[in-house]
Amino acid sequence: MLDFTDKVVLITGSSRGIGRVTAQLFAAQGARVAVHYHSNQAAAEETLRSLDGEGHIIVRGDIAKADEVAALTDHVVTRLGRIDVLVNNAAIYEDHPLADVSYEAWQASWQRVIDTNVLGAANMCFCVARHMIERGGGRIVNVSSRGAFRGEPTGPAYGASKAALNSMSQSLAKYLAPYNISVAVVAPGFVETEMAREALTGQSGIDIRSQSPFNRVARPQEVAYAVLFLASEGAEFMTGAIIDVNGASYLRT
Repeated sequence: MLDFTDKVVLITGSSRGIGRVTAQLFAAQGARVAVHYHSNQAAAEETLRSLDGEGHIIVRGDIAKADEVAALTDHVVTRLGRIDVLVNNAAIYEDHPLADVSYEAWQASWQRVIDTNVLGAANMCFCVARHMIERGGGRIVNVSSRGAFRGEPTGPAYGASKAALNSMSQSLAKYLAPYNISVAVVAPGFVETEMAREALTGQSGIDIRSQSPFNRVARPQEVAYAVLFLASEGAEFMTGAIIDVNGASYLRT
């Protein structure tokens, strides 16, 4: 059984989906959780109510804005005293197929996705890692995607952003190890969440599920379990690792 008793965990994008389930599992193992949201306060409050134990908080911020990243990090440290684990889960996806969008729309999609998925995660790592260095260590787990490896034909900015997240994570894993901070990655494929509901209905859903020999997509809990493992005591030597959670729907060499 993993034990996070009295650990403080900040999870970006934890008002629903994978982030919510991850928050629930950390709380069930004794952690105090900072539930982060951008705009859906009601969903964040619902997540907060669902958590076992006490001492959890919600915190708002647009991680695409550097000043808000710093402010939300400071807020969590002020309220909860420290941050032991950072889970960078918040991300956005946009379709912008090259042949079907204007040049202006193409640029705008790239800017929004990179601002959130790469720069937002990078700034979260900076602000939280500086705090962890002062405290003598910590764990960072970044949530990537199989799209970083197989490509995203109609959402190339998303695929590129997750590839950048993987590379950044491995760079930081090497840099931060002397400070007793491990940095690892979980890379899921499709997950049974509200965000994926439309893609998983009808023939599209049948096709997506058939990509895995299990003939299904991941459950949020399966991704969350991998996050908890990488954040746990004893897993620090897995720093730099990228764990695929895609049901063998895409195998990389």
